[in-house]
Amino acid sequence: MHRNRLVIALLALVAAACDEGSAVRLNVGDVAPAFAAPTLDAGPLAFPGELRGRPVVIRFWADWCRFCADEMQAIEGVWQRHRQQGLVVLAINAGQSRQEVEAFIRRIGVGYPVLLDEQAAISRRYGVVGLPTTYFVDVDGRIRGKLLGEADAATFERLAGELLR
Repeated sequence: MHRNRLVIALLALVAAACDEGSAVRLNVGDVAPAFAAPTLDAGPLAFPGELRGRPVVIRFWADWCRFCADEMQAIEGVWQRHRQQGLVVLAINAGQSRQEVEAFIRRIGVGYPVLLDEQAAISRRYGVVGLPTTYFVDVDGRIRGKLLGEADAATFERLAGELLR
């Protein structure tokens, strides 16, 4: 009898731990969650909102991420080459203050929109558990690619190109 109670208690603890720590998982083919956030320089932006029907790269980053600066500059090149074709890049800072974000963006010099997610609510909605994390969203609002961690410029170019086809 005591053993059964112990097994039931352990199973309840495991179930509670799994539920408490489970992150949202977005997969290729899923609809990208909607969000609204302030930008550094152009007021609030809603996704999909005015971006509906356009291919969008959503990049989650922070200034302490050792890969983020170089990769954001690589994404800048991809965006510059394809923005006339409608490609949109949104760089969402995960959990830092406006001042920290402004200083970092001034230092690296990217031109695409930078959004603030100071409470990391959007990051949680997208299931971000590590930085950088990048989603490639097609014109129908579906996730067509996902990068976790470091990637090179050629990978960004290839995945952005697939969105534009």
